[in-house]
Amino acid sequence: MSVTIYGLKNCDTCRKAVKELETAGLTHRFVDIREEADNVVQVPRWLDAVGAKALVNTRSTTWRNMTEEERAMAEEDPAGALISSPTLIKRPVIETRKDVRVGWGAGTLDELIAVAAE
Repeated sequence: MSVTIYGLKNCDTCRKAVKELETAGLTHRFVDIREEADNVVQVPRWLDAVGAKALVNTRSTTWRNMTEEERAMAEEDPAGALISSPTLIKRPVIETRKDVRVGWGAGTLDELIAVAAE
């Protein structure tokens, strides 16, 4: 199974995810959401898969620095906000051939290993 990790090169969580995948021996590809990803295509797919609440990072510096008006617009049009400001995307976004996951938690690696075993 191949896993695609979408994130930022300087994101600690993304680096941790990549390192743990490497340690587990899972094949993966890292795609930087600012430099390499086609966010116009990817973001709507991710929103359909996981929803705006899971994909919009309301704890990010970008979100905190937005005005109330900008936040309201982002909530109204999450796709537009995420495409124009990729740092609002909660990271990492993990794609397998079966699904899309957002974030890296204690059980994420085990879940990916289980999917790989299927």
